[in-house]
Amino acid sequence: MPTINISMKTINRVAIAGGVHGNELTGAYLVKKFLQTPALVQRSNFDTVSLLGNPKAVEARQRYIDTDLNRCFLQDLLNNPTSDSYEASRAKSIRQMLGGKGVVGDRPVDFILDLHSTTANMGLTLILVNEHPFNLKLAAYLSGLNPKVRIYRWLKPGTENAFLNSLCELGLSIEVGAIAQGTLDARLFLETEALVSATLDYLEAVNRGNPPEVSSEITLYQYLDIVDYPKDETGEIQGMIHPQLQGRDYEPLSPGDPMFLTFDGETITYQGTAIAYPIFINEAAYYEKGIAICLTQKISQKIT
Repeated sequence: MPTINISMKTINRVAIAGGVHGNELTGAYLVKKFLQTPALVQRSNFDTVSLLGNPKAVEARQRYIDTDLNRCFLQDLLNNPTSDSYEASRAKSIRQMLGGKGVVGDRPVDFILDLHSTTANMGLTLILVNEHPFNLKLAAYLSGLNPKVRIYRWLKPGTENAFLNSLCELGLSIEVGAIAQGTLDARLFLETEALVSATLDYLEAVNRGNPPEVSSEITLYQYLDIVDYPKDETGEIQGMIHPQLQGRDYEPLSPGDPMFLTFDGETITYQGTAIAYPIFINEAAYYEKGIAICLTQKISQKIT
């Protein structure tokens, strides 16, 4: 596991991204607010840049123009001169601005905070995409401030991370919901803004050599697998999330529990051998990706 001496100043430039998906307005409008009032996200010992990830999609109020921007940060795609979709070009521009994945950039960032929202009942979720102890400590700090915060870690060994925050080893995403696409919710907006502010305060304290105390152990929801909707041989959906599962993100799913209800009334149950904790249940944006549910394992993680 990588280590970092957090008593030394390591954070010189921070990026806050929102609107990577154009119909997720919480992050988009927070970034617009920060661009209008930069003092809200500036701190005494590092610079903060606020980035509207996909401005054309935000203007159109749709997730993307050509393809999902948050899947465009694979090394091969970034280095492919023939990838000419709007989002592929935008990903290359963002890498040039922020650095990472083989590009130093004009002023490379040391930390990326990426803001998202979901139609699933995820509450306040921090998403980690690596095992870096710095990110774990920050997540522990934020979850200690607000007991409603949950921590989801997406790790797939042997799979390159295609997300925007893969450009920097330090950072995390904030995912909030449930909220309909293309809408704002004042409570979630304010709670997300509070998490952004607390993150920046933590980074400022780290740079001062006085990081806040955090719990020695945290609860993580570790990625296990994805489950698609029941489909026929043509790929047509044949069922829905079962009413007993809808909205129950982060609640235990036991073998034999209902997962889907087909259109002709058949219940399809969970066939796993152990309890899992489903998240992103019935996320609207994931229909096109063949994802009905993400399954996770609930674990305790020591903080070192």
